[in-house]
Amino acid sequence: MRAGPPPTPVPAPAPPPVAPPPAGLPADFAAPQYKGAERALGELLKKLVQSASSDLHLRVGEPPIFRTHGEMKRQATPPISMEQLELMLLAVMPERNRGEWKETGDSDFAYEIAGLARFRVNAARDRKGPMAVFRVIPAQVVTAEQLGISKEVQQLCYLTKGLVLVTGPTGSGKSTTLCALVDLINRTRTDHIITIEDPIEFVHENKKCVITQRQVGVHTDSFKRALRSALREDPDIVLVGEMRDLETIAIAIETAETGHLVFGTLHTTTASSTVDRIIDQFPADRQAQIRVMLSESLKGVISQTLCKKVKGGRVAAREILLTTPAISNLIREGKTFQVPSIMQTSKQLGMVTLNDALLELVEKAEISPDEAYMKSVEKAGLASSLKAKGHKITITA
Repeated sequence: MRAGPPPTPVPAPAPPPVAPPPAGLPADFAAPQYKGAERALGELLKKLVQSASSDLHLRVGEPPIFRTHGEMKRQATPPISMEQLELMLLAVMPERNRGEWKETGDSDFAYEIAGLARFRVNAARDRKGPMAVFRVIPAQVVTAEQLGISKEVQQLCYLTKGLVLVTGPTGSGKSTTLCALVDLINRTRTDHIITIEDPIEFVHENKKCVITQRQVGVHTDSFKRALRSALREDPDIVLVGEMRDLETIAIAIETAETGHLVFGTLHTTTASSTVDRIIDQFPADRQAQIRVMLSESLKGVISQTLCKKVKGGRVAAREILLTTPAISNLIREGKTFQVPSIMQTSKQLGMVTLNDALLELVEKAEISPDEAYMKSVEKAGLASSLKAKGHKITITA
């Protein structure tokens, strides 16, 4: 029987149209309209910081929205028009970002109000027009001690070589933790630190160290190019803001192997999944080699998530993996599924599973059992531990 013709593919639905920028805006960015828009934005950002909120969301047809202690809160002000928002964003955007935003519809940059704070900004467009999110970067660097980073994690800052990763979902405080670790090195060592970021968030002044901060898109065109260049710039410590692709990850591992201490971030939720994510980036014929390299270079993984506190605010729950000979063997042999078991039996070394970190926060009455349950990756195990400690969960998902 002869087969019939292949079915005609069904075309994907067209995406909703992106609203064009409004016509008639002044071409001169020093025009009064832009100055007024920047002042209005400045007032919003001042209120944002004063309310201890973390993010400002600006959208056409909506009032400004603050993310306060993890919750989205609309402000009691009139909705923002397309022209208002366009003026605000163009007023504070660097020239390079204006072109990028016009061409691609997305752009990331940093904005600073002297004496208030720095902000990491993402500008984009959706079906209604321009939109933006301003993330607060505190003016003062928070120290490792203030963040409650354990002594065992702080000891990673005194290594002369190796790879240390801070991981977690977007908005989990990775940048703040990395900043605190860099600050600890800056206060206690006499080395050259190179940071590669997009954009530069926390600004570090030289203390005992010399610090070079480079921004992708401004001082270099990519993480991988800057990382390769860093090897010729006499570094001791290199921080890679985001390990986005295979080549950047490979160079970071090689840099750690050649006698440098490398810090990086990934968007993974647990220590063991971090190892798997790195290895899975590589083609199958390279994975055995990468396992060996990673088993020798990886020194620690801090995986964190932010939890809502009972009394307001947020606190980080940190899973901590410190590489021991046993952990190295599991990585080399492709048995990362056994890593959590080793972590459970290595608490005396400073290792902490996410469930143990969450349980400790519940025991201290900092977070509720329900919040801990929601943030857990291995919920059944946490539920059992909470029950054993006399804590009741009222949710089931």
